[in-house]
Amino acid sequence: MVCWGVCMTTHFNSHGQPIGSPVGDWQNCLAPTRDSYIGQYGQIEPLQVGQHGHDLFSAFVDATDNADWTYLPYGPFTQEKEFLAWLSTRAESDDPLFYAIIDKATGKAVGMASYLRIDPANGVIEVGHIHFSRRLQKTPIATEAMYLMMKQAFDLGYRRYEWKCDAHNAPSCKAAKRLGLIYEGTFRQAVMYKNRNRDTAWFAVIDRDWPLLQGRFEQWLKTSNFDAKGRQRRRLQDC
Repeated sequence: MVCWGVCMTTHFNSHGQPIGSPVGDWQNCLAPTRDSYIGQYGQIEPLQVGQHGHDLFSAFVDATDNADWTYLPYGPFTQEKEFLAWLSTRAESDDPLFYAIIDKATGKAVGMASYLRIDPANGVIEVGHIHFSRRLQKTPIATEAMYLMMKQAFDLGYRRYEWKCDAHNAPSCKAAKRLGLIYEGTFRQAVMYKNRNRDTAWFAVIDRDWPLLQGRFEQWLKTSNFDAKGRQRRRLQDC
């Protein structure tokens, strides 16, 4: 038998063939809704162009080299009018379902992310279209935002939470691993964007991983883990 990855099982059918574990009385989980998720340092709000568009554009153009757009299939946007027109189509979408990431200290949107490939029948959901401005990168708000989105997915009953990115995007691959997602492989020549090939790296957390992972997030996010300047005392990996 050829098997890629972990395929050990204690379940066999009447022919003696190994099979996957039973899922019991599975019911479709719920689709995510346009609700806000409140954290200690920031919050997630359903994307609204009038409420968040100007703040997002202002935050994104801080990166004058446009390097933060390299691995996204759209952008960069140098004109606010163009950006808001693009953003309006995203705000209307249910899949991907976009959220703005808010800095509670300023009340301003400093990044965005979305749920996508939402599959309640199989309990699978993906996080993507992640764009953290320089104001958001490497802050407690950034980690908390990803925790809040992951928590909401598992609270809704999803069995699997996915993160996919260009395999060349080292910062995204590093972030996925830091957040506790497991690398599962690379799909070669999976898609094309910006007139180039993308090999896609796949990462995931499944429901049985979540309770331990949630506890580690909550340890790291405690206010006692940060000094007066917001610097972490312990790394997330060390919790």
